Amino acid sequence: MSAAASDRLPLASLLALAMAAFITILTEALPAGLLPQMAQGLGVTEAWVGQTVTIYAAGSLAAAIPLTAATQGVRRRPLLLAAIAGFVVANTVTTLSGSFALTMVARFLAGVSAGLMWALLAGYAARMVPDHQKGRAIAVAMVGAPLALSLGVPTGTFLGNLVDWRVCFGLMSALALALMLWVRVVVPDFAGQAAGRRLSPGRVFTLAGVRPVLFVVLAFVLAHNILYTYIAPFLAAAGMEGRTDLALLLFGVASLLGIWIVGALIDGHLRALTLASTVLFGLSALVLGVAGDAPAVVLAAVAAWGLAFGGAGTLFQTALARTAGDAADVAQSMLVTAWNTAIAGGGLLGGVLLERLGVGAFAPAVLVLLAATLLAVWGARRHGFPDPADTAGA
Repeated sequence: MSAAASDRLPLASLLALAMAAFITILTEALPAGLLPQMAQGLGVTEAWVGQTVTIYAAGSLAAAIPLTAATQGVRRRPLLLAAIAGFVVANTVTTLSGSFALTMVARFLAGVSAGLMWALLAGYAARMVPDHQKGRAIAVAMVGAPLALSLGVPTGTFLGNLVDWRVCFGLMSALALALMLWVRVVVPDFAGQAAGRRLSPGRVFTLAGVRPVLFVVLAFVLAHNILYTYIAPFLAAAGMEGRTDLALLLFGVASLLGIWIVGALIDGHLRALTLASTVLFGLSALVLGVAGDAPAVVLAAVAAWGLAFGGAGTLFQTALARTAGDAADVAQSMLVTAWNTAIAGGGLLGGVLLERLGVGAFAPAVLVLLAATLLAVWGARRHGFPDPADTAGA
């Protein structure tokens, strides 16, 4: 009976972390679905409103590593509550602001909170459970991210069109406030790192296995964002202008299935799942490159791509948490930086490819990046993405 109890995941606590991930992603992505309404409300063009997403990513990039390193000694629950409070303030200001400049300041603050949040979540989830459940715990904590993309953003867009875009941000503030109470009641507190055990970001970067994992994150997410950012022109070239919403829905649903599969298998099969996800994404890109004129084939490939991508964040965060050990939070802040760099790089590189070579260049570029990813994962069999036999031997 006690053994069964010890194998039971602390779902109430982990779902609170999942809600934090949901709010983080929804706050980041919602302006993309509300561009016209926000542009009219703030008196600027849609292109300028698009920069609210850019400055959010800039806040995460600027804050993740230094803020996480500076707060290593702070107790974890108060730090988590502070990150959530940042979303309360930022979304409340966004709700009430009539000034584009003030809105941009609020969005930067939200990005800072997101950088800290993403650095905390995986390590927090891992500390709640024994070693053999760490991957599954991180998977539960991360489920809020695909839910935000597949359900939260479409729902927020619909609500913004039906009522007013400010209502959406106001509701997110209320949701974050409720989450603060939830965290205070059900999420356990943990001590920060003792002064003698804290590692600088430079020292963490040199730990065995950290650099291969960060390279895999950068290459895999860069490949993803080249396609995802420019999915609309890619589909238009395939004669599917009116099916972007269907493609994104299929991607979102398949992503949820992907994170469920990863959550069920990750604790015993981290390396195999990472290799399989990379290969599946590569096959999807190959199919999109050679059969991009067949709508049914394109949609099937997009679904397979979503299946491959859905659990990727959980795989990478689990690999890094296991590799970095006590320095997991600092290592996760590096993952946040690599991930956001890949998002920005995907938009930039994809735009250059689109303008100079057209959508036909997307698949070859993605395949090159995924080949590098596959080689990096394969080579990190002892540190980073260890083989189960090597782990057992160690």
